Amino acid sequence: MNSMDSTPTNFLKTIVENDLKTNKYDGRVHTRFPPEPNGYLHIGHAKAICIDFGIAEQYGGLCNLRFDDTNPTKENPEYIKAIQEDIHWLGFDWGDRLYYASDYFDKMYEYAVQLIKEGKAYVCNLNEQEIREYRGTVKQPGKESPYRNRSIEENLDLFERMRKGEFEDGAYVLRAKIDMASPNMKMRDPLIYRIRHAHHHRTGDKWCIYPMYDFAHCLEDSIERITHSFCTLEFENNREIYDWFLDELRVYHPQQIEFARLNLRYTIMSKRKLLELVEGGYVKGWDDPRMPTISGLRRRGYTPESIRNFCERIGVAKSESIVDLALLEYCIREDLNKRAPRVMAVLRPLKVIIDNYPQNRVEELDAVNNPEDPSMGIRKVPFSRVLYIEQDDFREEPPKKFYRLAPGREVRLRYAYFIKCVKVVKDKNTGKVTELHCTYDPKTRGGDSPDGRKVKATLHWVSAAHSVNAEVRLYDRLFTVENPLSKKDDFKNYLNPKSLEILTECKLEPSLKNASIGNRYQFERKGYFCVDPDSSDKMLVFNRTVTLRDPWAKIQKAAEEKKINKDWSAEMRNEATNFQQNSTGEKFAPTCRDAFSHSDESM
Repeated sequence: MNSMDSTPTNFLKTIVENDLKTNKYDGRVHTRFPPEPNGYLHIGHAKAICIDFGIAEQYGGLCNLRFDDTNPTKENPEYIKAIQEDIHWLGFDWGDRLYYASDYFDKMYEYAVQLIKEGKAYVCNLNEQEIREYRGTVKQPGKESPYRNRSIEENLDLFERMRKGEFEDGAYVLRAKIDMASPNMKMRDPLIYRIRHAHHHRTGDKWCIYPMYDFAHCLEDSIERITHSFCTLEFENNREIYDWFLDELRVYHPQQIEFARLNLRYTIMSKRKLLELVEGGYVKGWDDPRMPTISGLRRRGYTPESIRNFCERIGVAKSESIVDLALLEYCIREDLNKRAPRVMAVLRPLKVIIDNYPQNRVEELDAVNNPEDPSMGIRKVPFSRVLYIEQDDFREEPPKKFYRLAPGREVRLRYAYFIKCVKVVKDKNTGKVTELHCTYDPKTRGGDSPDGRKVKATLHWVSAAHSVNAEVRLYDRLFTVENPLSKKDDFKNYLNPKSLEILTECKLEPSLKNASIGNRYQFERKGYFCVDPDSSDKMLVFNRTVTLRDPWAKIQKAAEEKKINKDWSAEMRNEATNFQQNSTGEKFAPTCRDAFSHSDESM
C-alpha cells in the first residue's frame, strides 16, 4: 500500500482488505472503469473513477480503462477522446491497460455458441414489444417464448446466419434460457445478442450482431481477470445474471459489488438527457460550464483536486441519497482560496473622478496576491484620478445597513485612500447615475487614517486609464428545482432562464492583461473566475466558477451547533441562560479570517 492508506475507509475497502487477508485472488486487486462511449463523463462518473482507480492505487493494484462499445449506433470517437482526457485531468492513469469490449467480440461469440450447444440459449423470433409482453410483471410470471424449445441444431444454424447478415434488424435475437418465472425480471430469458446493421468505430462492418450489456460486461471482467467489479446500485439486480453467465460458462469469476451512485441537487445525471440538452441547443455543448460534465466543470474553473476532495467527502454508501450542490461549491472555494491570486475587477462599472487628485499623477500601490499564502508576494496596481467602482457600491439614498458609498459618506478604497462622495452626475434623459465626483484624503494612503477615524466599508476599484476590457459570464444553477426528473412533465421546463448572464463592459486591473486560458483568480468581493477558451487577443473572457457566498459552511455550522445543543446537559443550558441574562447584552461578531475577500454581507 502507498501513502493513500490514510484515506477514510468504506465498505468497498473493507471487502478488498478482507479479500487480501484471505488471499482470495492470490493477493491481487484489479479493478476497471468501463464507460460507454455514448457521451461525456459527468460528476457522477468522477465518483466512480475515484473509486475504481483510487482503490486500485491504494492497495497496490491495477485499474483498466475499458470502453463498453457494444452499441455502434450510439458511439463516437469524440467521446472516447474526451473520456480519456477527463480521467487524466482528474489525476489517474491506466498505463498500457486500455481495452474495448470490441476486443473480445470473437471470444464472446464463441461463448454464445457454447451456451447454445449446452441447451442454455436459443434464437427467438419475438419482436421487442412481444418480448416485453411475454416477460410478465413483478407480480406475474412470464410466458415462455414459442421458440424456446428449438433444437440445438436449428439454433446454431440461425445464430450463424444472424452473424452472416442474412436477417434484418429485429428479425431475431439470441436469448439465454433461464427461468421465465424468476422473481428477478432480469433472469427471465434475457437477451444475449441482437442484430444491428451498423458500422462500428473499431471493427467496421465485420459484425452485424452485437452482444447485450449483461452478457458482455461479465465476460469482459472475466477475460481481464478483474477481481472487484464495482458498479452502481441500479445494477444490483443484474448481479444474479452476471453470476449466472460466468458460472454456466465455467470461466474465471470476479465479484460484482454495488455502491450508491451520486445524485446532485439542481442537476441531472443522465447522459441521455444531457445529450438532449446539447442537441436541442439548450446549452452550448458538452463542455458548457453549466453542465455537470467533467469537461464543463473544468471549463468553469473547477480543479481536479476539488472534485477528488468532493468525492472523498461524500463517501461511499449502500443506499441512495442526494448531495447538496453547496458541498461541491464549498470544495472548490476551499481549494481556490489557497491557490487563486486575488485581483480587482469591476463587473458593472461606475466612473469615479477624484477632484482633488492631480490630473496626470499615477501611483503604484502594493496589493497582496493571496493573504492565505504569503509566498505569492505582492503586485503593483496603478491608482489615478479617474477610477471605476461597482454600480452596486453606490446608493444615492442608502437603505438601512448599507455602508458603502453615498453622498457625503466616506469609504476606503482597497490598498489606497479614503474617499468621500461630493457630487452625483446623472443622465438627463434616464436619470441614471453616470459618474461620481469625490475627494480623497492623501494622509490615508494604505487604508488607515492617522487621526483614527473609521469607515464601515472597503471597496475594490480599477484605474480607468489602465483598465483591461473583458467579458464576464456569470453562471448559476442549470435548473430551478432540486430534482428536475422527479416532476411529471418535461424536465426541460425547469431549466433556469437566469443560469447565464453575460457582462460585456467589465474593467479589470492591468495585471490580468496577459492572463492565459485556464488561469483562475479571485475577483475580490465577487467570487472565483477562470479564463475561458473563447478569449482572444482583443477580448478576455472569464467564467464565474463560484461566488464567495458559502451556504455550505452555514449548513455545516448549523448542523454542528444542533449536535452541540443536543449533547448539552440541562445544567449547562441553564448556566448558558444565566450567563446571557447577566451579560451586558453586547453582541459578539463571529471571527472571520480575511473577511474582505470572503464576505460582503456587512458592506
